[in-house]
Amino acid sequence: MTKLSVNINKIATLRNSRGGDLPNVVKFAIDAERFGAEGITVHPRPDERHIRYQDVFDLKPVVTTEFNIEGKPIGKFMDLVLEVKPTQVTLVPDAENAITSNAGWDTKRHKEFLSEVISEFKANGIRTSIFVDPVLEMVEGARQTGTDRIELYTEHFASEYGKGNENAIIAYSEAAKLAGSIGLGVNAGHDLSLDNIRFFKENVPNLLEVSIGHALISESLYFGVENVIQMYLQKLK
Repeated sequence: MTKLSVNINKIATLRNSRGGDLPNVVKFAIDAERFGAEGITVHPRPDERHIRYQDVFDLKPVVTTEFNIEGKPIGKFMDLVLEVKPTQVTLVPDAENAITSNAGWDTKRHKEFLSEVISEFKANGIRTSIFVDPVLEMVEGARQTGTDRIELYTEHFASEYGKGNENAIIAYSEAAKLAGSIGLGVNAGHDLSLDNIRFFKENVPNLLEVSIGHALISESLYFGVENVIQMYLQKLK
């Protein structure tokens, strides 16, 4: 069964929009796990516009499933991860002015940099994953960095699937097959939702984990958090 990691960035966004501590991100993470989530994901950015670095420290002692920290491996981020020592770190090439993640790594161009960063994280017992587009060359390049896993960037799939183009899954299926054949674990995330997650799961082999935040929180406005998490778990079976 593919694990569901709930990205709680949007909970922090809602809290920050009003000030104070409502909703409380730590309580939400605890409740999400109680409702069945098999991991908690956070993606702190340098401007701390949603998850704050202090949130990460506050979450560490209460997350009892898998704790996944995503972000661009700048110095401050690396220091945070090395101190917290989550289950997994996912490296994302965030542009400074991007609203959200919008591309995977060029693993060929950044091979040396990624290899150095990954080596340091793995030496500290932290599983590593690299955010990549479903391009075979980038998957092969990821293997050469020494990473444990890749995370397939799924925005293009989600957009095309919403238009009725089921063939958009082909590139992801092929990328996942290659990853499995060369010893890489496969994660996925970005714009996956209740509408498309079953189709994605059924057509992408070796899928170990999906990280879902924006859609899950939005769907919870209608169905409730506990119900939505259970709905995802059913579709991922």
